[in-house]
Amino acid sequence: MSVDVRPFPELVDADRAGLDPPYDHFDYVGTRLRAPKEPLVIIPSTLTELTGPAYGESTVDPRDADLTRQHAGQPLGERMVLSGRVLGSDGKPLRGQLVEIWQANAAGRYAHEVDDHDAPLDPNFSGAGRCLTDDEGRYRFVTVKPGAYPWKNHTNAWRPNHIHFSVFGRALTERLVTQMYFPGDPLFPYDPIFNSVRDPKARERMISMFDLGLTEPEWALGFRWDIVVGGKDATPLEEPHDD
Repeated sequence: MSVDVRPFPELVDADRAGLDPPYDHFDYVGTRLRAPKEPLVIIPSTLTELTGPAYGESTVDPRDADLTRQHAGQPLGERMVLSGRVLGSDGKPLRGQLVEIWQANAAGRYAHEVDDHDAPLDPNFSGAGRCLTDDEGRYRFVTVKPGAYPWKNHTNAWRPNHIHFSVFGRALTERLVTQMYFPGDPLFPYDPIFNSVRDPKARERMISMFDLGLTEPEWALGFRWDIVVGGKDATPLEEPHDD
């Protein structure tokens, strides 16, 4: 049995045809094995799912948002400031949302035991951070630009530079997971994950923008990327959906 648990109530009613990737995207080899073979069974949320488990705001430290200061030394790579807003389908900011990111280091390797890519690990970079959105729905991270890496999906396959995002609402079922990309990446035409989002305009919403206003002189480039939950301008989900 396949279960469909949709994150954020707004995403249930939104018309997301062509927005989110299908469960079985032929060019993305991994989906051929894990895509559901039977119709999904939608299980209504109960009080248990809607009220917990939940994170505690007291466990989120302001230092969690600066991935360059989590170790004794500075990580290698192109330092960057990444900021944006989390918005509802009505364009209003969503405050107090837990935003989490995880990414490869500047050489294109994750600090994870299953990543055996022949690229160096950085002892000063773990590649994960989190923060809470403020009253304007704004988040802000300091990190380094992740490198591209091979992933064996097809001949000479490389993932574009990207950062994984999770937006966590007020309960376990309220979670959106997606990926953010960088402008002008030459790997876009060759990446089946990026292109599994069939709507070209939706793919554009997955790409951040260089922002001179966020750029800090002689220190770090700035990139801006907003996340929209639900509605016609919604940010595509990373997890595929049924057609």
